[in-house]
Amino acid sequence: MTQPDYDAIVMGAGSPGEHCAGALADRGLRVAVVERELIGGECSYYACIPSKTLLRPGEAVHGVRDAAGEAQVDVAAALAWRDFMVSNYSDAGQERWLADNGIDLIRGAGRLAGPGAIEVDGVRHTAEHIVVATGADAFIPDIPGLRGLEGIWTNREVTGMKAVPRRLVVLGAGPVGVEMAQAVHRLGGEAVLVAGDDRVLPREAAPLGEALGEELARDGVEVVLGARATAARREGEDYILVLDDGRELRGDRLLVATGRHPRTAGIGLETVGIEPDPHGIPVDARLRVGDGLWAIGDVTGIWPLTHTGKYQGDVVAANIAGEPREASYDAMPRAVFTDPQAAAVGVTEDRFSGTAKLSELPKMETYSRAYADTLGFLTLLSDGERLTGAYALGPEAGEWLQQATLAIRARVPLDVLRDVIQPFPTFSEIYWGALGALWAQVNAEQPAAGAS
Repeated sequence: MTQPDYDAIVMGAGSPGEHCAGALADRGLRVAVVERELIGGECSYYACIPSKTLLRPGEAVHGVRDAAGEAQVDVAAALAWRDFMVSNYSDAGQERWLADNGIDLIRGAGRLAGPGAIEVDGVRHTAEHIVVATGADAFIPDIPGLRGLEGIWTNREVTGMKAVPRRLVVLGAGPVGVEMAQAVHRLGGEAVLVAGDDRVLPREAAPLGEALGEELARDGVEVVLGARATAARREGEDYILVLDDGRELRGDRLLVATGRHPRTAGIGLETVGIEPDPHGIPVDARLRVGDGLWAIGDVTGIWPLTHTGKYQGDVVAANIAGEPREASYDAMPRAVFTDPQAAAVGVTEDRFSGTAKLSELPKMETYSRAYADTLGFLTLLSDGERLTGAYALGPEAGEWLQQATLAIRARVPLDVLRDVIQPFPTFSEIYWGALGALWAQVNAEQPAAGAS
């Protein structure tokens, strides 16, 4: 039997694939990655890194003004810093990282070519294990006039903007839509955000989306809720989005931020007998697709977040190395990096809940002159014994919500959480108020439960 070229080949060198390859190489396996674009993928060049870089200047200026100072954004410097953060769209540094870790790079478009084999530009490569990490593409909805409309933006174009739009029309109010609407507004442009639902962040708990939408409106972003786009067209230099109530929104740029779909077409799944479903490549709890075949990241359709894909890469690397491990998503954190941040983990509804307002936290009195007006809060969800979910709106909420993430993952009892000492004055003190409200609700039902 012919020895395969590698122990494992990873198809796709975005963050999940790159991370998985590194974890495999650390275990001493012979590894190659296949990449048709930039090593580091969407997150490094067109999503997480540039979007947060564009958000930061406006956030910092807003913070200075809120603390009785004066500041303004230097737009040219902000865009130049974005270019620096994405390495001017060069992956030379990542090439060196692969080489330093003994990982071979195969440039080109990879395609499965039967069990244990892939083809890249007509050249066949074999491995005992193939890991599919081909990611996802921006989804363009089937709205008359939209598909094929020249010059529309997706996450790639908006994060790579060379100049701030005069007026940006944003279709879609998920994480990309809300972040980029606020970034453009705080960089000096106008932004109008169109949501088909009755709130932004429609996949998260209603109070979180409602509060963030109100904060964005306060900030100066025009938020249009409950409106469906029925047509799109271009008139001269302007894009026009037609809504189902007859309104027409006009701007010099149109960002389509209506989600993503797994990149499964054209990668040879039929050669290994796999039929993707609309959500992506089906996998088991170990991320296994079939014998010697694995999938990680956005292509699986499971929580399309960078940290999900990297986590899955660790799980797959362990399984390939003979260390049985299953993935668990019961404490998957989600953070939207608007100002204020919106963050969530676990379920969005449960039997018991407790909420504490950020305005009542001593930290806010030292942090902001307008602390009494903040809509920030923390809500904790429980089955009566442990935390099952949490969501929050506030400064750096993605950081202080991680306490709930660990509690959910470790199944920490509520009475232990209530006994945790929170440092003063920090945002994490809000847990006392939320846990107190949650505990009161749980105790209120205990007598009734005992009587029955």
